[in-house]
Amino acid sequence: MKKLALGFALGALIAFHLGINYGRDRPLLSNPYAPYGMADMLKDQAKKVLESTKESIHDATDPRRK
Repeated sequence: MKKLALGFALGALIAFHLGINYGRDRPLLSNPYAPYGMADMLKDQAKKVLESTKESIHDATDPRRK
């Protein structure tokens, strides 16, 4: 019973830290307590917008369109 409780506690602790990183769209094994401000969030969003824009432009100018 002690091993079960210990396993549950360790699993919850690990899942908590992974969940923080997952929610911030960071690599799962990065430091969840690293400063994460508004500037970082804006940079991440800008990268996503640029990638989607590149894909849209590529799809629109694809010479093999049907």
